[in-house]
Amino acid sequence: MERQPRRGLDAIADVTARDRVLIAARHGGTGMDEAPDKVAALVDTARVLDALPARYALIGGVAVGIHSGVPRATADTDIAVHSQIDREAVSHALVAAGFRRVGAFRHRLNFRHASGEPIQLVFDAAFDPMIERAEHLDVAGVRVPIVRKPDLIELKSRAGADPARRRSKALQDQADVELLRGDAPDPDEGW
Repeated sequence: MERQPRRGLDAIADVTARDRVLIAARHGGTGMDEAPDKVAALVDTARVLDALPARYALIGGVAVGIHSGVPRATADTDIAVHSQIDREAVSHALVAAGFRRVGAFRHRLNFRHASGEPIQLVFDAAFDPMIERAEHLDVAGVRVPIVRKPDLIELKSRAGADPARRRSKALQDQADVELLRGDAPDPDEGW
């Protein structure tokens, strides 16, 4: 796992901001507005969940970047929350802390942090054992649980094999699995 998670999170935020600029330019914009603050969003979410108290763990692209040591752009910060928690209590606590709820689905709630960072909370019993096994990292003085690397590989493998998943997301999941297994790019090999 990344030895200095703050540096890893900052690198993930930087490559995400670069991608936002490129995507905006492709669509005729500049994308030069203030980038969302991934670190503050993660820390603020962790503080709210800890205060409930709720069991949870960081998953998704941010977790991939931390475990692999290779930053990659990710549109949001994904957190698995234990399936037995009262989802509405979680929602009310986040809204009270300044988050804006932007979506509710069968297994997830989507929020925006005050900085604009999208936060996706996933509630699925399949994640519960992984949450219980989570490791912890220190982010700006806050202890944040993160799923273990083998669990993240399992999650990404399952998602990448899902025939209902959008093709581009499935391919990213498959690439994440290889990255987690050590297939990191060498800066001298080129693309």
